Amino acid sequence: MKENEKRTLERFDLEISAKIEVGNSEQDRKRLDFMTKDVCSGGAFFHTSQTLPEGTNVKIDLILPLDSLKKLNDDCKQAFIKVTGTVLRSASGGMAIRFNEDYQISPWGKE
Repeated sequence: MKENEKRTLERFDLEISAKIEVGNSEQDRKRLDFMTKDVCSGGAFFHTSQTLPEGTNVKIDLILPLDSLKKLNDDCKQAFIKVTGTVLRSASGGMAIRFNEDYQISPWGKE
């Protein structure tokens, strides 16, 4: 870790498909497709030219492919992770979102 680095959680350079939902009402609601750049248990950086304002609350669906990981269940091809979070910062090329501690992980893509 760099000397001036503020991160306390280990980050992984992973590109994971994500769907982010913003908006409170049915009329306001938008679902946007993104890819993560790096991920840790506390948040992720998302590649995008269409950033959201800092402080925006979001719902995130991450789809984690399991085929490259040790198989826990031969029928399960992906894990579906639902988490909420808040946009911490927007920058050129993307935005950082801090995850809240409420999340659900479930198998997805059973044959």
